[in-house]
Amino acid sequence: MGTFKDFRNTIKPNWCPGCGDFSVQAAIQRAAANRGIEPHELAVVSGIGCSGRLSGYINAFGLHGIHGRALPIAQGLKMANRDLNVIATGGDGDGFAIGMGHTVHSIRRNIDVTYVVMDNQIYGLTKGQTSPRSAAGFVTKSTPGGAIEPSLKPLEVALSSGATFVAQSFSTDLKELTAIIEAGMAHKGFAFINVFSPCVTYNKVNTYDWFKENLTKLADIEGYDPSDRQMAMKTVMEHESLVTGIIYQDTETTSYQDKVIGYDEAPLHEADINLKETDLDSLMKEFM
Repeated sequence: MGTFKDFRNTIKPNWCPGCGDFSVQAAIQRAAANRGIEPHELAVVSGIGCSGRLSGYINAFGLHGIHGRALPIAQGLKMANRDLNVIATGGDGDGFAIGMGHTVHSIRRNIDVTYVVMDNQIYGLTKGQTSPRSAAGFVTKSTPGGAIEPSLKPLEVALSSGATFVAQSFSTDLKELTAIIEAGMAHKGFAFINVFSPCVTYNKVNTYDWFKENLTKLADIEGYDPSDRQMAMKTVMEHESLVTGIIYQDTETTSYQDKVIGYDEAPLHEADINLKETDLDSLMKEFM
C-alpha cells in the first residue's frame, strides 16, 4: 500500500511561490495514498500550461501531452489497461479553450478517468493573457480595454453534457480537495473536478482572499442533495458557480468501458501480440 511519500519524486516544482497548483499536486498524492494504490498503479496525464508540469512532479507513470490533448491520451491509457488509475490534469486554458471539444466528449462518453482542472482564470505560462474563464471586463495584456466576452461556465457545461460526477474545490482547502479527488477516483465513470487555483503572479482579481469571501460550501446548504441533477444545476446558477464540494454524482449510469463489447476480456496490455519487426516497419511507413 503506497503512502504519500511514495508518490513524491526528486523533481522540485518550478511554480511561482504561492501558486495554488502546489496544493493540487499534494491533494492528488494524498488521494492516491488514501486509495491504497502503489505508484505503478497510477498514471497522470497533463496538458500544456503551468499546470501541465504536474505530471512530472508525481512519482507515477506520467505523460506531458500537447495542448488540449490530455484527455484522449488518458482515455486511451484506461482502455488499454483497465487496472490503471488514470488522472488527467490541466488548466482552464488547456481544458476550456483548445481542448474544450475533448472535454465535452469525454464527459458524455463517461469513461473511467478523473479530470482535475486547475482554474486560475488566466493564461499563466504565456505571461498573463485572458482565458476562457476570465470574467467580462477582465484587463490583461491581450485585453487592455477589458474582456468583452463572458466567462465560460464549466460546471453548467458539465452538467448539461451529462456528467456523472461534477465537483469543485479551492486549493487552500486541502482536506476537502483530497476527499473530492479520492471520490472522483472511486467513481465508476468520468469524474470532472474543477479547482480554483489562484495565479499569484498575473491574476490580481481572483485572489485567495477574493475566493474566501465569495465561495459557499455545499455542505453548508441545508438539504442539498448531490444526486439531484436539477438541484445541482439550480444551485450552481444561483451561486454563480462559486460553490465547493461534490455538486452532482450519478452512480447508476454505466461507464463507457462496460458498454464496449469484449472489454471484459483480456486487457490490451496483456494481450499476446506477436508483431514482427518487418510488419511494424510497414505499419509505421503508413504514417510517415
